Amino acid sequence: MAIVGPQFCAPYPIELGIVRKLMTIPDGNFAVTDANGNLLFKVKEPLFSLSDKRVLLDASDTPILTLRENKVSLHDRWQVFRGKSTDQNDLVYTLKRSSMIQILKPKLDIFLAQNKEMKICDFHVKGSWIDRSCTVYAGKSDGPIVAQMHKKHTAQSIILGKSNFSVSVFPNVDFAFIVSLIVILDDINKEDSED
Repeated sequence: MAIVGPQFCAPYPIELGIVRKLMTIPDGNFAVTDANGNLLFKVKEPLFSLSDKRVLLDASDTPILTLRENKVSLHDRWQVFRGKSTDQNDLVYTLKRSSMIQILKPKLDIFLAQNKEMKICDFHVKGSWIDRSCTVYAGKSDGPIVAQMHKKHTAQSIILGKSNFSVSVFPNVDFAFIVSLIVILDDINKEDSED
């Protein structure tokens, strides 16, 4: 199930650690590590930009994905592109809320680039930061689970203003894709908490 690339798929479950710093710094506010604590990804946000976009970088600062929100959409619509591109030819997937009115628990539908009609989603996310967990399913309804995120409570979360999460990515599932979904879910949560 390579969505971003086969190098991000493994034939065994992958455990990821996500640290989200509550204050944004120039180097980004997300760090994603493997089970051994090795940095895999970080997320960079432009300090001053008219567009709401983030760039998912690997450990060597190579851009993997650009995540861009459509500010005029009522469904919290995001488009995700390869590398630093925002060209439609480099579109990987589109994400939007399942419905405009959602109370507390966002439900997100993901449509891969080749799914042009966008009638039936390819993946579905349920949960939120507020719930301290979310689940990613293949297909529209509660189909096969491909990843799950849970909050971890640590001393760092209290003292240093960091939120720690663990993510279980199932075998043969693109973990760069899963990380990009969690970054978008975080942004949606921040917007919901500001409303």
